[in-house]
Amino acid sequence: MALVTGLGAAEATKSVVVSALLIAALADNLTDSLSIHIFQESEQLENKEVFAGTVTNFVTRLLVCLSFILLVGLLPVSAVLAGVIAWGMSLLAALTFLVARERNIGASLEVIKHLLGAATVIIVSQAIGHWISATLS
Repeated sequence: MALVTGLGAAEATKSVVVSALLIAALADNLTDSLSIHIFQESEQLENKEVFAGTVTNFVTRLLVCLSFILLVGLLPVSAVLAGVIAWGMSLLAALTFLVARERNIGASLEVIKHLLGAATVIIVSQAIGHWISATLS
């Protein structure tokens, strides 16, 4: 999502946004999956566990990124930014809620903290995008 807001989504074409999302879905996802793989190996987990964790992480993140690409493709340009923010915040809230319940901690406070953190990232990304656009124009 930071890529979408950082680009200045109002000026970005759908193809530019989809390209940025595909880069995140593949390149960033591969490096993060490799990092998780190396960490799990350092924890001396069994090879099957390490491989399963790496593949599960990669596929899950890929599917999430593809869901954003689907939204970009389906929504009119004027609604893309609001749609991807709503979808991202919904996913974040749902996952935070599930993890908090699993850990037996207050889910509401955790959801609020994570949503505020995500909103901060979106606002800062938007500000950086506007600053870059104004500086390089």
